[in-house]
Amino acid sequence: MGLFVDTSVWSLAFRRDSPPNLPEVDKLREALTQGDLVCSTGMVLLELLRGTIPPKASATIQTAFASLELIEPTTADYVAAATVGNVCRSVGIQIGSVDALIAHLVASGGHTLLTTDKDFLLAQQAMDLKVWQEPGAK
Repeated sequence: MGLFVDTSVWSLAFRRDSPPNLPEVDKLREALTQGDLVCSTGMVLLELLRGTIPPKASATIQTAFASLELIEPTTADYVAAATVGNVCRSVGIQIGSVDALIAHLVASGGHTLLTTDKDFLLAQQAMDLKVWQEPGAK
């Protein structure tokens, strides 16, 4: 079981001259420096590289992702992600396709999701999804 890092946290960590002092960025930094299992997926890498980033950041992001465990979705994962999206929608929670895929990969792999995207907190109401929260946070 690892820490699956979403686009929102990577963006904060890599796209600014000085990363903000946020607990999610601190947790990412801690996990990377302590040798914890940090994972993600190619879709997150794609989202990061397609964003507005400084030229040097692209190389930095690619180097960082080379050391991660990248989870490659299978056809079954995409089908299960569609089910996640449909279940969420059935209870009034809107979640995009990429977020549904991430939620499924995190839950099925027994990982903890590190994100600042509040949609995942809503998705927890419809599925077994573990989202990291700062100790002591509600």
